[in-house]
Amino acid sequence: MLVGFDHADDAGVYLIAPDQALVQTVDFFTPVVDDPYTFGQIAATNSLSDVYAMGGKPLTSLALVCFPDKADLEILERILAGGLSKMIEAGCTVIGGHSIRDEETKFGYAVTGMVHPNRILANKGAKPGDALLLTKALGTGVISTAIKNGKADPRWIDAAVRSMTTLNQRAAEVITGHVETGHAETSHVGTAALGRPAERSSAGFQVHAMTDITGFGLIGHAREMMLASEVSISISAGQVPLLEGALACVHAGQIPGGLKNNRDFAECLVEYEDGVSQDLRALLFDPQTAGGLLISTPEGPALMRALGDAGVAAAQIGEVLSARTKPLIHVKM
Repeated sequence: MLVGFDHADDAGVYLIAPDQALVQTVDFFTPVVDDPYTFGQIAATNSLSDVYAMGGKPLTSLALVCFPDKADLEILERILAGGLSKMIEAGCTVIGGHSIRDEETKFGYAVTGMVHPNRILANKGAKPGDALLLTKALGTGVISTAIKNGKADPRWIDAAVRSMTTLNQRAAEVITGHVETGHAETSHVGTAALGRPAERSSAGFQVHAMTDITGFGLIGHAREMMLASEVSISISAGQVPLLEGALACVHAGQIPGGLKNNRDFAECLVEYEDGVSQDLRALLFDPQTAGGLLISTPEGPALMRALGDAGVAAAQIGEVLSARTKPLIHVKM
């Protein structure tokens, strides 16, 4: 085992050959939108994200289905079709799955991918001086809550759905260089998993640590990266991209329970400068579905340009600092 659960990484990594390791993850959840097909797409995008966050390439997946006994099976068919569409886009083969009767619909996948042992991008390894990049805007949690309560503007819904159905594949390919070699690599196995940076390829970038932003929100997942890496960070809240309508949802009280839980758990490690509004502070804890990648890299400007050229909207939202006892996370405008 090269990566386990000791640092709350996005997926497990298991060595199977000197130049090959399996990346394994599982995720499923209840509907966050009304349309079954879109829900299936979002669930698949979210499940695939953990493999991309580890620098891996998804290969196969198993569908996990919970569905009411007396519900319309056409709804389930649409959910499965939506999920399959994203798996096809990712080049990931659905090879089976399992279903059970449940009063509440739930859907997702167990995904297996592949990564070179020396190119694992764990959440451990961020270094002082690194830039912190984020590849998607925040706000899917509060907007999903507004959808459930019938309070979401159609424009907000469209923006959130576009975000939640956009694979992190393109960003991961830019970061890793998507290099295919015709020979086995012979360098030391597991260096990246131990916190050392993967070496930059001819087309890739040096990344010291990476994770995706999902249920624990930006602060929660940044906290995991900082603790694993034994560093602190500064976040420029005014540079954090937000989905259209996200601030309006917070202001209107469309707050998911997960946001409150995230804030109760992690805010004790955060220090705010004056000028960071209460609504913006809340969004830093918003639980994301199929969120973007948080990247710690010494090549911030160059990677930003490359991501932009590839059509990935990325923002530099902060920097990594030397370790401090408190605060672990400093938030400024």
